[in-house]
Amino acid sequence: MIFFAILNFTLSGAIILVGILTLMKVSQPKEVVFATLPLFFGLHQFTQGFVWLGMQDLISDRALEMAEMAFVFYAKGFLQFWVPLAIWMLEPSGWRKNIVGLLVLLGGGLTAYSLWALTTGPVHVYVLNHALVYETPKTNYFLLGIGYVLTTIGALVLSSSISIRLFGWLNFIGLTLVWMLKPYAFTSLWCLYAAAVSVLLYFYFVERRIAFLQDLRKKEHALTTKLTQELSRLEDRYPQWRETLRKRLS
Repeated sequence: MIFFAILNFTLSGAIILVGILTLMKVSQPKEVVFATLPLFFGLHQFTQGFVWLGMQDLISDRALEMAEMAFVFYAKGFLQFWVPLAIWMLEPSGWRKNIVGLLVLLGGGLTAYSLWALTTGPVHVYVLNHALVYETPKTNYFLLGIGYVLTTIGALVLSSSISIRLFGWLNFIGLTLVWMLKPYAFTSLWCLYAAAVSVLLYFYFVERRIAFLQDLRKKEHALTTKLTQELSRLEDRYPQWRETLRKRLS
Protein backbone atom coordinates (compact mmCIF):
# COMPACT_ATOMS: atom_id res chain seq x y z
CA MET A 1 0.00 0.00 0.00
CA ILE A 2 2.97 2.32 0.36
CA PHE A 3 3.08 2.36 -3.45
CA PHE A 4 -0.36 4.03 -3.56
CA ALA A 5 0.73 6.65 -1.02
CA ILE A 6 3.78 7.48 -3.14
CA LEU A 7 1.57 7.58 -6.25
CA ASN A 8 -0.82 10.05 -4.60
CA PHE A 9 1.99 12.29 -3.35
CA THR A 10 3.73 12.26 -6.75
CA LEU A 11 0.53 12.94 -8.67
CA SER A 12 -0.50 15.67 -6.24
CA GLY A 13 2.86 17.40 -6.62
CA ALA A 14 2.52 17.49 -10.40
CA ILE A 15 -1.09 18.73 -10.24
CA ILE A 16 -0.26 21.39 -7.63
CA LEU A 17 2.47 22.70 -9.94
CA VAL A 18 0.01 22.84 -12.85
CA GLY A 19 -2.49 24.51 -10.52
CA ILE A 20 -0.02 27.27 -9.65
CA LEU A 21 0.79 27.79 -13.33
CA THR A 22 -2.94 27.89 -14.10
CA LEU A 23 -3.52 30.64 -11.53
CA MET A 24 -0.67 32.61 -13.11
CA LYS A 25 -2.63 32.66 -16.39
CA VAL A 26 -5.68 34.33 -14.85
CA SER A 27 -6.56 37.56 -16.66
CA GLN A 28 -9.68 38.72 -14.78
CA PRO A 29 -10.88 38.38 -11.17
CA LYS A 30 -13.94 36.40 -12.25
CA GLU A 31 -11.65 33.60 -13.48
CA VAL A 32 -9.96 32.98 -10.12
CA VAL A 33 -12.53 30.57 -8.66
CA PHE A 34 -12.47 28.26 -11.67
CA ALA A 35 -8.67 28.52 -11.94
CA THR A 36 -8.25 27.20 -8.39
CA LEU A 37 -9.67 23.76 -9.29
CA PRO A 38 -6.38 22.11 -10.38
CA LEU A 39 -4.63 23.41 -7.26
CA PHE A 40 -7.43 22.20 -4.99
CA PHE A 41 -7.51 18.80 -6.70
CA GLY A 42 -3.77 18.52 -6.21
CA LEU A 43 -4.06 19.31 -2.50
CA HIS A 44 -6.95 16.87 -2.33
CA GLN A 45 -4.81 14.02 -3.62
CA PHE A 46 -2.09 15.08 -1.20
CA THR A 47 -4.47 14.42 1.70
CA GLN A 48 -5.32 11.01 0.27
CA GLY A 49 -1.63 10.16 0.37
CA PHE A 50 -1.82 10.57 4.15
CA VAL A 51 -4.92 8.37 4.24
CA TRP A 52 -2.90 5.61 2.57
CA LEU A 53 -0.16 6.10 5.15
CA GLY A 54 -2.77 5.83 7.89
CA MET A 55 -3.97 2.51 6.49
CA GLN A 56 -0.52 1.16 7.36
CA ASP A 57 -0.35 2.85 10.78
CA LEU A 58 2.47 5.13 9.61
CA ILE A 59 0.79 8.25 11.01
CA SER A 60 -1.17 8.89 14.19
CA ASP A 61 -4.89 8.18 14.46
CA ARG A 62 -5.59 11.90 14.82
CA ALA A 63 -3.64 12.72 11.66
CA LEU A 64 -5.50 9.97 9.80
CA GLU A 65 -8.84 11.28 11.01
CA MET A 66 -8.01 14.82 9.84
CA ALA A 67 -6.88 13.54 6.42
CA GLU A 68 -10.06 11.47 6.05
CA MET A 69 -12.32 14.40 6.94
CA ALA A 70 -10.47 16.80 4.62
CA PHE A 71 -10.66 14.36 1.72
CA VAL A 72 -14.33 13.49 2.22
CA PHE A 73 -15.50 17.07 2.73
CA TYR A 74 -13.81 18.28 -0.45
CA ALA A 75 -15.12 15.33 -2.45
CA LYS A 76 -18.67 15.20 -1.09
CA GLY A 77 -19.29 18.75 0.05
CA PHE A 78 -17.06 21.52 -1.22
CA LEU A 79 -17.20 20.73 -4.96
CA GLN A 80 -20.99 20.91 -5.04
CA PHE A 81 -20.82 24.63 -4.32
CA TRP A 82 -17.43 25.63 -5.75
CA VAL A 83 -17.90 24.26 -9.28
CA PRO A 84 -21.27 25.93 -10.07
CA LEU A 85 -20.04 29.15 -8.43
CA ALA A 86 -16.98 29.13 -10.72
CA ILE A 87 -19.12 28.64 -13.83
CA TRP A 88 -21.65 31.26 -12.72
CA MET A 89 -18.87 33.84 -12.38
CA LEU A 90 -17.56 33.08 -15.87
CA GLU A 91 -20.92 33.09 -17.66
CA PRO A 92 -22.24 36.23 -19.35
CA SER A 93 -25.81 37.31 -18.60
CA GLY A 94 -28.43 34.98 -20.06
CA TRP A 95 -30.40 31.80 -19.45
CA ARG A 96 -27.29 29.71 -18.81
CA LYS A 97 -26.15 32.01 -16.01
CA ASN A 98 -29.64 31.94 -14.47
CA ILE A 99 -29.78 28.14 -14.41
CA VAL A 100 -26.24 27.85 -13.05
CA GLY A 101 -27.22 30.40 -10.40
CA LEU A 102 -29.91 27.99 -9.21
CA LEU A 103 -27.28 25.24 -9.09
CA VAL A 104 -25.12 27.50 -6.92
CA LEU A 105 -27.98 27.77 -4.42
CA LEU A 106 -28.56 24.02 -4.56
CA GLY A 107 -24.86 23.36 -4.14
CA GLY A 108 -24.69 25.72 -1.17
CA GLY A 109 -27.49 23.80 0.53
CA LEU A 110 -25.86 20.45 -0.21
CA THR A 111 -22.51 21.70 1.08
CA ALA A 112 -24.09 22.90 4.33
CA TYR A 113 -25.83 19.55 4.79
CA SER A 114 -22.65 17.62 3.96
CA LEU A 115 -20.66 19.66 6.49
CA TRP A 116 -23.25 18.84 9.16
CA ALA A 117 -23.46 15.17 8.16
CA LEU A 118 -19.70 14.64 8.09
CA THR A 119 -19.11 16.34 11.44
CA THR A 120 -21.97 14.60 13.26
CA GLY A 121 -21.89 11.20 11.59
CA PRO A 122 -19.25 8.49 11.33
CA VAL A 123 -16.69 8.32 8.53
CA HIS A 124 -15.26 4.87 7.87
CA VAL A 125 -12.30 4.29 5.55
CA TYR A 126 -10.84 0.94 4.59
CA VAL A 127 -9.04 -0.76 1.70
CA LEU A 128 -10.85 -3.12 -0.66
CA ASN A 129 -9.27 -4.57 -3.81
CA HIS A 130 -6.38 -2.08 -3.64
CA ALA A 131 -8.73 0.91 -3.47
CA LEU A 132 -9.82 3.19 -0.64
CA VAL A 133 -13.46 2.98 0.35
CA TYR A 134 -15.02 5.96 2.13
CA GLU A 135 -18.28 5.22 3.94
CA THR A 136 -20.36 8.17 5.14
CA PRO A 137 -23.83 6.83 6.07
CA LYS A 138 -25.46 10.26 6.41
CA THR A 139 -24.59 11.23 2.82
CA ASN A 140 -25.36 7.91 1.10
CA TYR A 141 -28.74 8.89 -0.32
CA PHE A 142 -29.89 8.67 -3.93
CA LEU A 143 -31.24 12.24 -4.05
CA LEU A 144 -27.97 13.60 -2.69
CA GLY A 145 -26.16 11.72 -5.43
CA ILE A 146 -28.41 13.27 -8.07
CA GLY A 147 -27.81 16.71 -6.58
CA TYR A 148 -24.07 16.07 -6.62
CA VAL A 149 -24.06 15.22 -10.33
CA LEU A 150 -26.31 18.18 -11.19
CA THR A 151 -24.16 20.71 -9.38
CA THR A 152 -20.69 19.45 -10.30
CA ILE A 153 -21.15 17.96 -13.78
CA GLY A 154 -24.34 19.80 -14.76
CA ALA A 155 -22.84 23.23 -14.20
CA LEU A 156 -19.87 22.35 -16.42
CA VAL A 157 -21.91 21.04 -19.35
CA LEU A 158 -24.21 24.07 -19.16
CA SER A 159 -21.30 26.43 -19.78
CA SER A 160 -21.27 28.49 -22.98
CA SER A 161 -17.58 27.58 -23.39
CA ILE A 162 -16.95 24.50 -25.54
CA SER A 163 -13.73 23.78 -23.61
CA ILE A 164 -15.52 23.77 -20.26
CA ARG A 165 -18.32 21.61 -21.63
CA LEU A 166 -15.70 19.14 -22.87
CA PHE A 167 -14.14 19.13 -19.40
CA GLY A 168 -17.58 18.42 -17.95
CA TRP A 169 -18.28 15.53 -20.32
CA LEU A 170 -14.86 14.01 -19.64
CA ASN A 171 -15.69 14.05 -15.95
CA PHE A 172 -19.11 12.54 -16.59
CA ILE A 173 -17.52 9.71 -18.58
CA GLY A 174 -15.03 9.07 -15.79
CA LEU A 175 -17.76 9.21 -13.17
CA THR A 176 -19.87 6.70 -15.10
CA LEU A 177 -17.00 4.27 -15.69
CA VAL A 178 -15.93 4.32 -12.05
CA TRP A 179 -19.51 3.73 -10.92
CA MET A 180 -19.86 0.79 -13.28
CA LEU A 181 -16.49 -0.84 -12.51
CA LYS A 182 -15.86 -0.07 -8.82
CA PRO A 183 -18.88 1.63 -7.21
CA TYR A 184 -17.64 0.83 -3.70
CA ALA A 185 -14.52 2.98 -4.29
CA PHE A 186 -16.35 5.70 -6.21
CA THR A 187 -15.24 8.63 -4.03
CA SER A 188 -11.52 7.91 -4.14
CA LEU A 189 -11.24 6.76 -7.76
CA TRP A 190 -13.42 9.41 -9.36
CA CYS A 191 -11.59 12.17 -7.48
CA LEU A 192 -8.29 10.69 -8.67
CA TYR A 193 -9.57 10.75 -12.26
CA ALA A 194 -11.00 14.28 -11.91
CA ALA A 195 -7.69 15.51 -10.48
CA ALA A 196 -5.78 14.11 -13.46
CA VAL A 197 -8.24 15.61 -15.96
CA SER A 198 -8.15 19.00 -14.22
CA VAL A 199 -4.65 19.67 -15.63
CA LEU A 200 -6.40 20.30 -18.98
CA LEU A 201 -7.74 23.53 -17.48
CA TYR A 202 -4.25 24.97 -17.77
CA PHE A 203 -4.58 25.00 -21.57
CA TYR A 204 -8.04 26.56 -21.29
CA PHE A 205 -6.61 29.46 -19.31
CA VAL A 206 -3.65 29.80 -21.67
CA GLU A 207 -6.16 30.21 -24.50
CA ARG A 208 -8.14 32.78 -22.49
CA ARG A 209 -4.93 34.64 -21.64
CA ILE A 210 -3.93 34.87 -25.30
CA ALA A 211 -7.41 36.10 -26.26
CA PHE A 212 -7.36 38.64 -23.41
CA LEU A 213 -3.96 40.06 -24.43
CA GLN A 214 -4.96 40.21 -28.10
CA ASP A 215 -8.12 42.10 -27.18
CA LEU A 216 -6.12 44.42 -24.93
CA ARG A 217 -3.68 45.13 -27.77
CA LYS A 218 -6.55 45.95 -30.15
CA LYS A 219 -8.09 48.32 -27.62
CA GLU A 220 -4.73 49.95 -27.00
CA HIS A 221 -4.19 50.42 -30.74
CA ALA A 222 -7.69 51.85 -31.17
CA LEU A 223 -7.17 54.21 -28.22
CA THR A 224 -3.77 55.33 -29.53
CA THR A 225 -5.27 56.02 -32.95
CA LYS A 226 -8.14 57.97 -31.42
CA LEU A 227 -5.83 60.03 -29.23
CA THR A 228 -3.53 60.77 -32.16
CA GLN A 229 -6.46 61.97 -34.28
CA GLU A 230 -7.84 64.11 -31.46
CA LEU A 231 -4.42 65.65 -30.80
CA SER A 232 -3.98 66.39 -34.50
CA ARG A 233 -7.36 68.16 -34.68
CA LEU A 234 -6.58 70.26 -31.63
CA GLU A 235 -3.17 71.25 -32.97
CA ASP A 236 -4.71 72.28 -36.28
CA ARG A 237 -7.40 74.28 -34.52
CA TYR A 238 -5.10 75.98 -32.02
CA PRO A 239 -1.67 76.30 -33.69
CA GLN A 240 -0.46 78.83 -31.11
CA TRP A 241 -0.90 76.26 -28.33
CA ARG A 242 0.97 73.69 -30.36
CA GLU A 243 4.06 75.87 -30.45
CA THR A 244 3.76 76.63 -26.75
CA LEU A 245 3.53 72.96 -25.85
CA ARG A 246 6.48 72.05 -28.04
CA LYS A 247 8.62 74.69 -26.32
CA ARG A 248 7.60 73.41 -22.88
CA LEU A 249 8.31 69.80 -23.82
CA SER A 250 11.66 70.71 -25.31
